[in-house]
Amino acid sequence: MESTIMFWVVAFVSLVLLMRKKRIGQRRVPPWTLGIPIIGQTLELLKAMRANTGEERLQQRARKYGLISKMNLFGKKTVFLTGQAYNKFIFSSDDQTLSNKQPTSVRWPLGDRNLFKMSSDDHRRMRGAMLSFLQPEALKQYVGKMDHEIRLHLTNHWHDNHVVSVMPLMKTLTFNMICTLLFGIERRVRRETLEHLFQQVIDGLYSIPINLPLTRFNRGIRARSEAGAIIRTLLREKREKLERGEDEHNLMTSLLSMCDDTGSPFLSDQEIEDNCALTMIASHDTTSTLLTFLVKLISKHRNVYEVLLKEHEEIVRGKKGASDPLTWEDLGKMKYTWRIAMEALRMYPPVFIGFRTAARDIEMEGYVIPKGWQVFWGLCMTQLDGSIYPDPHKFNPSRFEDQAAMPPHTFIAFGGGSRICLGYEFARMETLAMIHFLVTRFTWKLYLEENTVSRDPMSVFKQGLPIHSL
Repeated sequence: MESTIMFWVVAFVSLVLLMRKKRIGQRRVPPWTLGIPIIGQTLELLKAMRANTGEERLQQRARKYGLISKMNLFGKKTVFLTGQAYNKFIFSSDDQTLSNKQPTSVRWPLGDRNLFKMSSDDHRRMRGAMLSFLQPEALKQYVGKMDHEIRLHLTNHWHDNHVVSVMPLMKTLTFNMICTLLFGIERRVRRETLEHLFQQVIDGLYSIPINLPLTRFNRGIRARSEAGAIIRTLLREKREKLERGEDEHNLMTSLLSMCDDTGSPFLSDQEIEDNCALTMIASHDTTSTLLTFLVKLISKHRNVYEVLLKEHEEIVRGKKGASDPLTWEDLGKMKYTWRIAMEALRMYPPVFIGFRTAARDIEMEGYVIPKGWQVFWGLCMTQLDGSIYPDPHKFNPSRFEDQAAMPPHTFIAFGGGSRICLGYEFARMETLAMIHFLVTRFTWKLYLEENTVSRDPMSVFKQGLPIHSL
């Protein structure tokens, strides 16, 4: 009797151990190493980015360890994914699978109520509120204001027979455009202060999250706090104008005006502040980087420039005079211009990596991405895949002549799915309008043979991309 009981006890224990072993095996995390605690591979990635070899290092990693591997970035356990199939997974996942929430132990410089960190109903509510202003139908009325802003910028900063530094000027243009059209901030000290503060915030985003004095992360947090105080003052001023019946047409006023069915504010002041800050950051460096690369690429490819010039000269011929502003219909005619821009974005995406967080355990390719781990993917790698884009390092705008024929999830410069870039249309309009005035008013040539690029975290021309404006 005792031997029978012992047999069943041993059998039961063995079965439990076997099932536990099988379960552990099934929960095997992706291969490779987390590296040094906290630091992990962060310094390695940052060093490669600043040497402009980030794409190459990620490609080498994928060849060596596969399309899925583990690492440690910015103090967090991370799984690196790359490839078309993983792009589809990332952009089709809901917030119960991949969220943008960050660990509460890390204080990120963007604020706690921005779209990047929101999920589920909060994300849909906030995104819908911002889209009501940023969708094409709403933006049509702002083409004239963009036209005016660009003309003013060119008058103040671009002159014939001068050497100009393109990247700083493009940053100035895009920030002024944001301040004028989206926030109604006048050209005074406050605008200059915000531009300086938000550059510090951007510098702190991709840094080791150690909040100690003199670190980039700490400077980013302090700059975000100072910028927040200015934004709150702007909100108070604009609310007072609304109460007086002075209705301004900009994003900030639009968000302040929204009410729910009961007449209560649709958004909290914190939500408006954090998402205004996010918009300033997201639309500042991204579009300015694209415009800078376009100036370089157009100057190096004469055949592209000639076709481009013809497109814009045709638009000019349709105007009564040089002072006639661009219209929405004019932007719609700039099809070749936008193909050039998309090819530039394919080769040199301003943001070439992205992060999400596993909201639950995720089974994938025989591995498990544990809940709470960071998911890190390389946007750039699919866009430089030779099996998708033949001769991927060749600048060839004709790739985008038939965009419907492109394989899905292979061009992801603006993200995808429910989190596709809200500012896509605004960036498109701004890019098309600026290129129109550049090619119809100026010719230029590169001032330097070599123009060194670094990522910190956006692409930066170390010399600013000087050109000789003719």
